[in-house]
Amino acid sequence: MVITDWRLPRERLLSALERALEVGPQVAVQHRHPEATARRFLEEARLLAGLCRARGNPLYVNGRLDVALLVGAHLHLSATGLTPEDVRAHLPPGRQVSVAVHDEQEARRAVGADLALVSPVFSPGSKPEDTRPTLGPEGFRRLAAALPCPALALGGLTPERASLLKEAAGFAVISAVLEAEEPGAATRALCGLGTREPG
Repeated sequence: MVITDWRLPRERLLSALERALEVGPQVAVQHRHPEATARRFLEEARLLAGLCRARGNPLYVNGRLDVALLVGAHLHLSATGLTPEDVRAHLPPGRQVSVAVHDEQEARRAVGADLALVSPVFSPGSKPEDTRPTLGPEGFRRLAAALPCPALALGGLTPERASLLKEAAGFAVISAVLEAEEPGAATRALCGLGTREPG
């Protein structure tokens, strides 16, 4: 799963996403842009939905049930907001819900989720200001075992670090793909290490 970073120049972001999506339908995109206005967030979601739909890739919308419904996307929920049980009845059949998980308490709130993004496993490359303690491989294993759904590892991932996470159903990344010299090659390297498809 490639999470968007709209701080990057728009053309660079979209080009990197296109290269990542070319790897295959197992590559998902999560639309995240907390600084955007509601209108801008929707416009960006429509753009991403077009990119994903044309290639058969899943799209997850971060935190906005209304936008997910408008563009036909899956939904990603923060750790402190709505729960999967809150939103499930409002989603059409086949739509997935992913959740953010950082500790055991949040893992217990993941009941009804299809996927969990567990972080930060390592220090996030896209968030140098993030000073939260990292989980490391052992902390990731502990949380993955406590979850009722598959766990994707997020935070500071490289192919070398990802290879230490045998229990991961897949990987969620930002800079590892979006800022790579070859986003397609970086995506292929990570996809070769995952055990399940996110979408």
